[in-house]
Amino acid sequence: MQTIEAILFEPVGCLAEFGSEEFGAIAEKVFGRPLPSGCSGSEAYWNVMRLMHAGGKQLTARERAIVEEYELQAVDGARAYEDVAPALVELKGLGVMSIVASSLSAAAVTRFLERFSPSNLFADVWNRDAADGVKETPLMKAIAGRSIEPDRVMFITDTADGLLTAKHVGVNAILMMNDPDEAMKLTAHEPAGGIVSLHELPDFVRLVAAENGRSESGTQSAERPSRSASQRVQGA
Repeated sequence: MQTIEAILFEPVGCLAEFGSEEFGAIAEKVFGRPLPSGCSGSEAYWNVMRLMHAGGKQLTARERAIVEEYELQAVDGARAYEDVAPALVELKGLGVMSIVASSLSAAAVTRFLERFSPSNLFADVWNRDAADGVKETPLMKAIAGRSIEPDRVMFITDTADGLLTAKHVGVNAILMMNDPDEAMKLTAHEPAGGIVSLHELPDFVRLVAAENGRSESGTQSAERPSRSASQRVQGA
């Protein structure tokens, strides 16, 4: 893995725990598609985004208002993870950009940041309105906006849909292991790594940097004998 320059965060399931009821209501009222029973909040959210992305349906103004209202309710009922702010501060100190790249509406992301996260800790904030799309689109816009190579970017997610989205974009998919049993199943999608808490993220970044440093050092060491041998031949 290349040295990490930026980390993309989806608020749902990665910065806070969301309920599933509001997203279930969106699926039924707007798309006429009830969600599978037993969905977590994150799974319900990504299911809705899949419906929004795959159908090619242009939502009416009334439908957009319904979606936004339920998203705002979901934000109001969310419970932020206590390790978010400390991890973001530490990442900023390491020179790594933290970027919100979400398929939520602009109104929902704005309310989320007002409630839970100091906006100054994020280098950029992308939502589906600013990106003009969902799923891969906010991630691609976030990367393009900073002219970063995808392989130097991590995307934190806790669902299969999120992992597949990250791989489609070409960024490093990092599994947020909120549920041990579910996380075990999701390893089948071969994420680039996994964390159980955002507290682990700065150490993950340091580990990648250290591994790259050792790799470069090993390459230089391997080159030195070759140059010495060349000098000996010329001296002869």
